[in-house]
Amino acid sequence: MTLVVLTGIPGSGSTTILNKTLEKVDYLHLNYGDVMTQIAIDNNVVENRDQLRKLSPETQKNIQKQAAAKISEESQSNNVIVDTHCTISTPKGFLPGLPKWVLEDLNPDLFILVEANPDEIIYRRLNDDTRERDVERVKDIQLHQEMNRAAAMAYATLTGATVKIIENHDNHLDSTIRKMVELLE
Repeated sequence: MTLVVLTGIPGSGSTTILNKTLEKVDYLHLNYGDVMTQIAIDNNVVENRDQLRKLSPETQKNIQKQAAAKISEESQSNNVIVDTHCTISTPKGFLPGLPKWVLEDLNPDLFILVEANPDEIIYRRLNDDTRERDVERVKDIQLHQEMNRAAAMAYATLTGATVKIIENHDNHLDSTIRKMVELLE
């Protein structure tokens, strides 16, 4: 079975591409944060997802590791796409979305980075009334995508996985989905 990590910065369209692609391929979709939340709820540590980030770093790491083990177990009998953050932009710098202890348990086969032009991302974010997103400049978005590329290659070095970048440009959704489907078949 195959375990794929799909990532893209907010506004890249990774969720849209994933949802459309899942209509055409036989993969189980797992959102890493959702898996962590369910584990924490089952262990009576939190009541909802927003409480995760308020836990001690050690508790978060423990739940993160449990989530990786659960996802890895699912990938023994299913093709799995894990939707997560490659890096997280914080006021103090970038955090890795997949620390070493997570990668060791996940052991993914492929990282897919969904990218778009910074101006496309800005436009998408401005027109998305369903989310409250930070306003970033073109150079900030460009840097975040570059950091994702660097992190994905570092993750690949640790796991032996490959890295594929899928470009998601405006008015090309159908061809982007075709590329994703071909990659996953």
